[in-house]
Amino acid sequence: MKDYRKHDRQRSTGVFEAHADVHGADVNRPRWQLDVQHCDYSDSDDDIGHIKDSLYRRELPFVHDTAMATWVGQPAIKGSSETMRMMLLTCASIGIAFTWGVEMTYCTPYMLSLGLTKGQASFVWLAGPISGMIVQPVVGVISDQWTGKWGRRRPFIVVGNILVVGALLTLGFTSEIVTAVLGNEGFTLGQGTTAPIPHRKIVITLAVLALYVVDFAINAAMSCVRSLVVDTLPIEKQQEGSAWSSRMASFGHLIGYGAGAVDLVAALGPTLGDTQFKQLTVIAAASIVCTSAVTCWAVTERAMLPSHGHSHDMSDMGGLSRLIKVFRQIWSTLLTLPPRMQAICWAVFWGWIGWFPFMIYSSTWVGETYFRYDVPTDARVTNDALGDMGRIGSYALTAYSSVTVLAAAVLPLLVRSPFDENFTHRPPKSIARFADFMEKSRPDLLNAWTCGHIVFAFVMFMTPFAMSFRVATLLVSLCGIPWTVVTWAPAAFLGIEVNRLTNSRGGASHRRLRDSGDLGKLEHGLSKAKSTETSSGELSGIYFGILNMYTTVPQFLGNMISTMVFAVLEPGKSPELAKDAHPSEHHSTDGPNAIAVIFFIGAFFALISARATRRLKVE
Repeated sequence: MKDYRKHDRQRSTGVFEAHADVHGADVNRPRWQLDVQHCDYSDSDDDIGHIKDSLYRRELPFVHDTAMATWVGQPAIKGSSETMRMMLLTCASIGIAFTWGVEMTYCTPYMLSLGLTKGQASFVWLAGPISGMIVQPVVGVISDQWTGKWGRRRPFIVVGNILVVGALLTLGFTSEIVTAVLGNEGFTLGQGTTAPIPHRKIVITLAVLALYVVDFAINAAMSCVRSLVVDTLPIEKQQEGSAWSSRMASFGHLIGYGAGAVDLVAALGPTLGDTQFKQLTVIAAASIVCTSAVTCWAVTERAMLPSHGHSHDMSDMGGLSRLIKVFRQIWSTLLTLPPRMQAICWAVFWGWIGWFPFMIYSSTWVGETYFRYDVPTDARVTNDALGDMGRIGSYALTAYSSVTVLAAAVLPLLVRSPFDENFTHRPPKSIARFADFMEKSRPDLLNAWTCGHIVFAFVMFMTPFAMSFRVATLLVSLCGIPWTVVTWAPAAFLGIEVNRLTNSRGGASHRRLRDSGDLGKLEHGLSKAKSTETSSGELSGIYFGILNMYTTVPQFLGNMISTMVFAVLEPGKSPELAKDAHPSEHHSTDGPNAIAVIFFIGAFFALISARATRRLKVE
């Protein structure tokens, strides 16, 4: 087992303490963050900024005002090699991404198959932004202060997985569960009631509740899985750990979309369920349990012991006051964002109004396009319309995910990083002119981000004109390129601005030292700060948290736009999926596809985002 923090171990007892600082200094952090450290650097000043940024991101968003936390043990990961340890640490990301993929691909068609209209289904999808805004911060606050011998993160991962598994199986077998408990007659509230609540309404209610539980629980588990990586790895391994998390998540998405594209009932038989969706929920439940179990088994956390007056109860006034302090600090920082950071956030804001409907409805749109234009009318009757539409959507999302992975590997080689501005290229004289031409031809990241918005807008403008499954799949696949840039550029630019703020504060001194044979460590001299000041490390976390807020709020706006479009163009039930509904309840398919119209509207917001991105050029 690899112990990443041997240099933290106290030689006598193996127990160390973190003390509070009434001025907002470090607490609840291992001694290697509190003590002066030394670092061996390369010759680039940008390396200093990078390591500083990774250090600052590890600081907690709040501190205990007067308490003293005692820690036992050292973080460690099983495994015989660095690669194996990283894979074991981030293995849980595979199951989480797999489950997300199944939810994104199948849950909209599933809700439509139960008889919900598209407008009603759009309200159901409020679960995503709500859980992102509430669950992750709350679980983060609670787990940060959790005391127990199993550590701070793994208990919440286990509980989150239990809830996800229960909700997934409930979601897949909702009708069977309601029938087993209440029968086919529905539910009577009591004697004297006029009529029982219809069976289908109970099924819909239970399915919606199960979907909300899946979203809330998986957000809780995902928050702790990310925190586990941060808690376990030393500073110099943080970037590598983040990269491995991304790789494993991409792998999970590919597996999820690929599994959805296979006819599982024909391949596996009816053992796991008689429909595609049922089998996928069972497989997703098994995948998230197995992958999370591997991570929890392989990782050993430090345990925070309860101090005098400290307990699991988070309702005490101290915990409440700290939580209020967090929100006050976020609000004050939000009102005083530097101009360039504000420009980054607004570029993200406008773009996500278009991206959110695409992420939710793209697979459904491809499936509807297939059934409306590619399948003959007499062949549209099927025993598993949900499974057929889900498989068609999975084909498109598998292609989209493949393009995303390829673009993530290629684009960084073609796009000039903002950090390259201070780097002088000295190629061999024989190819100097060609290399200079190629270097000047490379777009910078700002232009690539702008082009990403424009490409996405162009693709979305084309969606109402897609009259075949192949064209729809091609358009969805092309979105993998701008999506790669959209997920890459904002964090890169915000990281630059955080480093600039850090350097301008002058609150820490850095110098280069060379220690033979040892990995570099950072000498970080903390200056005494007034009680009203905030450390640059705290601000780093807040700025990235604010960026996340600018991706969550537009999801509500995108949802509102979707609801209004569905109410106007397709107010009825889905003719492709709601087979039990009377034909008079189905919406017409003669006009434009409502989802394509939503995508078309989103294209305008992508252009607004492109214009907002250009503000970074002049700020």
